[in-house]
Amino acid sequence: MTGKRFDVSNTTVLVSGGSRGIGLAIAEAFAQEGARVVISGRNEATLSAICEAAQSTKFAMAYQTCDVSDPEAIAACVDAVVADCGGIDTLINCAGVNMRMPALDYTPAQYDKIMDINLRGAFFMAQAVGRQMVRQGSGNQINIDSLSTHSALSQVAPYGMSKSGLSSMTRALALEWGKHGVRVNGLAPGFILTDLTEKLWSSPNLRAWNQTVTPLRRMGAVEDLVGAAIFLASPAAAFLTGQIIRVDGGVSAGLSWPIDEAH
Repeated sequence: MTGKRFDVSNTTVLVSGGSRGIGLAIAEAFAQEGARVVISGRNEATLSAICEAAQSTKFAMAYQTCDVSDPEAIAACVDAVVADCGGIDTLINCAGVNMRMPALDYTPAQYDKIMDINLRGAFFMAQAVGRQMVRQGSGNQINIDSLSTHSALSQVAPYGMSKSGLSSMTRALALEWGKHGVRVNGLAPGFILTDLTEKLWSSPNLRAWNQTVTPLRRMGAVEDLVGAAIFLASPAAAFLTGQIIRVDGGVSAGLSWPIDEAH
């Protein structure tokens, strides 16, 4: 019975933003658990290469190209997945973008790009998949949240604002869709080392700071998020909705300060 509680085999999982980093790691994990996985992203060549490589294993994945800043592209993507797979059981809403700079330096175009992908795109992807889930009377959505929705970070103001909106969206959709058997939760990573953040975290000062503020005393890896994602999509989480699960090594537990432990 223990295994069945966490069984996601033979379910259809759409991973928006599944071509790299956290999204790709979660997609591969669901495929390894026997789910039918479709990844989406803007670059067809990248998506095709990932799925072609996956064909050499028994954990194959499919793909759909989709720019989440375009609601028409989202609708076409979701319709194609439903037509091919017969429905969608789990949506991983992971597509996102960030730009690091002082708040005074953002241009309107930069601000709009972050909001269009991280919040507007996430909403219309959730909406398109939500329509199908409401019709079928079941399903769950997992929005990739952020540590910044617990504690603001400097020089990423629009990103934090977009993710705070995503947290509110998670709770609002959970309220509206629960009566239809649809669950909506958030998964909030802490400081995760990916190919896109490797240069940032190569700074010795940042590494030392991370060791100080993270109770588990290490950087997170994309693989650290896999277990929580599978749990949220599984029967084990059947009575869990409208929640943000923080996988952050304990950063959100509180502040570590430089006091002598002997005292």
